[in-house]
Amino acid sequence: MKLYHGSTIDIGRIDLAKSKPNKDFGRAFYLSADRQQALEMAQYRAEFEETAPVVNVYEFDETLFQQFRCKRFEEYTEEWAHFVYDHRTESHGLTLHDYDIVYGPIANDRVGAQIARFKQGYITFDEFLRRIQYIKGITFQYAFCSQQAVDKLIKQK
Repeated sequence: MKLYHGSTIDIGRIDLAKSKPNKDFGRAFYLSADRQQALEMAQYRAEFEETAPVVNVYEFDETLFQQFRCKRFEEYTEEWAHFVYDHRTESHGLTLHDYDIVYGPIANDRVGAQIARFKQGYITFDEFLRRIQYIKGITFQYAFCSQQAVDKLIKQK
C-alpha cells in the first residue's frame, strides 16, 4: 500500500531520533494513506516555515503487519482519547507503549487547548473526547514507532 508523509523536505532515510515527542501515539514517523491529508500537512508546515511543501511517498507491504506488534483504533473511543492524552502530556516525551505500528484517528490541531481545559477541570473527559476529534471528519494515521517497522517502508521516487 502507498503511504504519504507531509513535510518540507525530501526524506530518504527515516531517523526516528529526529521525530518529535508528545505526538498522538508517541515519538514515531507518521504517515497517511490519504495523499490529500499529507499534502495539507505539508502545506501547513511550509506556510509556517516559509518554504515549499513536499509529500514523501512510501510503499509498505501490508502482509508485514503480522510481523509487528500493532495497535489499531478503528474509531474515536475513550481508549483512543486516553492514549492520545497520555502521549501528549508525558512530561519526558517518552513513548508509553511497545507497539511497532499504531493506526488510528488523527486528533484535531487544538488538542493542546483541550488538554489544558480538561486538566483545569473546565470540561469532562467525555467532552475532551468530543472536542479532540478532527474537525474535517475522521482521518486516520499510521505511526511507525520502531526502527524495524520504519525499515520496511520503501521510498518511492
